[in-house]
Order: sequence, then C-alpha cells, then structure tokens
Amino acid sequence: MATFLAFLRAINLGRTRVFPKGDIQRVVSEAGFENVETHINTGNVRFESRMRSRAKIEAALEGSFARDRGFEVPTIVFSTTEFEVIGRDTAELDAAHPGLARHYVYLLKDEPDADALAAIAATATDKGEMVVRGRAAHALLRPGYQNGQVDPLGAAKRLGVATNRNATVIRTLAEKWC
Repeated sequence: MATFLAFLRAINLGRTRVFPKGDIQRVVSEAGFENVETHINTGNVRFESRMRSRAKIEAALEGSFARDRGFEVPTIVFSTTEFEVIGRDTAELDAAHPGLARHYVYLLKDEPDADALAAIAATATDKGEMVVRGRAAHALLRPGYQNGQVDPLGAAKRLGVATNRNATVIRTLAEKWC
C-alpha cells in the first residue's frame, strides 16, 4: 500500500463549510482508505491506499466529502515522495530568503502552464514574489506587504485549484508524515 497526503480546500470557513477533523477521518476511512490521520483542523490528511492514480483518489475523496457534507470540497493529493520534496523546497527557500515576513505554500491540483508561470513571475514586486516548483507555489512575502491581504501579490488567482498552508505547517507535515 502507498501512503498519500490530501489537503482540503475551503473548509471550516464560517458556519456553512464546517468539517471537523474527526469527521474528515471518518469519511476518508469510510471511502476505503486506511490508517487515516489528520493534523490540526485545516484539512491535512494522511492515509494509505491500494489505489495509485492521484486523479482517482482525488475523485473518490471529493465525492465522499460532498455526499457527507453537502458541499464541494476540492482536494489536492500528493504522494509522500512528492510532499517530501515540497518540504525540502520550503526549507531551502526559507534559508535563501532570510527575513521574510511570511512564507505561504500553495498546494496545486495541477502544474501551471507556461503562460500562467509567466504571469505569476510578472507579479513580483519589492513586497514579495511567487516561486513555483511543480505543484507547489511559494509566496515569499517581505516586510512591508499588506498583512492580512488574501493574495498580496495578485498571483494566487493564476494558480488554478489550490489551497495554502504556511511554511511551518508544510515543514512539520513533511517531517511528521514523509
């Protein structure tokens, strides 16, 4: 069996999109996945599966979540090998950019195409930049960016289906689950 990590997008926002981690564990187990674990209540899930196709795993999880919750839950899945690389990239980028105010990692369902990559690169300013590596985009925000702004660089809207976590969560999950 292979181990995968899934990241749920747009849950626990307000009263209508509530999905506690205990319910997430239950639904993932009921969908046929094994050894299910969660980390904090933001939709981070580790599980084992005999399935190998990322697209099929995402579809199975999204269907199960929609049936249980009554709303769509976009889900982004990585193998532990893929996520281990994201964890290393996160640490490397932190070391290469000392003094960041924030480092968010957007986990992407699909890699951006060449046009999207060019548009993302063009959003760099003295406030920060977005560095895309495969299915992860790192928002490297320098002191002075507008704290609390959802997409301070205007780049996230060009990423397609994505969910973000801060660099600390990414590094923690890579150490804990990979």
